[in-house]
Amino acid sequence: MIYKKRVFLCVTICGVLLSCGVHKNSAYTDVETKCIGTELDGSYTLRASGRARNAADAYVQAGKQAVQDVLFTIIPCVSGVGAQSMLKPLLPEVNAKEKYESFFAKFFADNGEYLKFMSMKEKRVLSSKYSKTDAQTVCITTVCVDRIKLKEYLQENGILK
Repeated sequence: MIYKKRVFLCVTICGVLLSCGVHKNSAYTDVETKCIGTELDGSYTLRASGRARNAADAYVQAGKQAVQDVLFTIIPCVSGVGAQSMLKPLLPEVNAKEKYESFFAKFFADNGEYLKFMSMKEKRVLSSKYSKTDAQTVCITTVCVDRIKLKEYLQENGILK
């Protein structure tokens, strides 16, 4: 009887340790940006992820990632978000990121211009999720990106015709 209890206890502890290990490594999985809502003012509510060495930096990176994806990536929409199934990138031009590299390096710098076009205003309390490993922290959070103002800014700066 005691032997069965010890085996059960060992199996349970191993299961807990293995499940913790899987969760701990989940920071390495890729999470793509998704559109979860549209506003009538030309802005979009997105779920985006950021990776960094700590939670605060990962949170900032999630905002940058949301703006970057609006610029360069096709973003899938969650079902029921208007009539769209995906958002097209503002700059669909092949190699646009490389072509305008110096512009976007300044644009995405710490406290850069990208901050004018994104906010965390749609974020609900405790809606951000964090996953941490020894090497990095991943934050998944809600970001609102003003696509219309971003498009106008790119046109004013000669990036978008």
